[in-house]
Parts: sequence; structure tokens; C-alpha cells
Amino acid sequence: MLLPLAWGSLFFPGLFGLCTWGLRRARPAWTYSDCVMISTRLVSSVQAVLATGSGIIIIRSCSNVITDSY
Repeated sequence: MLLPLAWGSLFFPGLFGLCTWGLRRARPAWTYSDCVMISTRLVSSVQAVLATGSGIIIIRSCSNVITDSY
């Protein structure tokens, strides 16, 4: 359980930093606030997609979602 936590602790801040850096280089006319806002929304979207995917996997693998444990 600690390994996914460690990977998530590295992946999401790294994705945020990479997006912010890439946007600042790709769109130099944008302010730093614009780049941070877009990066935040992108990271939130990635988290939502991954959470939805893991929820679908859990629902499909359990016969009774309420009483089964994954």
C-alpha cells in the first residue's frame, strides 16, 4: 500500500511541474498564474480519470460491491 502512495506522491507533483514548465516554454506570453491554473486543471483531470478507472476495475471484479473486498 505504501508503494502506490509513494508513486503518487512523485507522479502528480512531477506532472504538475512538467506541465507548468512546458506551458511557460510553449506559451511565453501567458502569465505564470495562467500556466499554474491550466496545469492544476490538467493534473485534476488525470486524477479523476485514474480514480474512475480504478473504480470501474473494482466494480467489475466484485460480485457484490458492498460486501466483497478487493
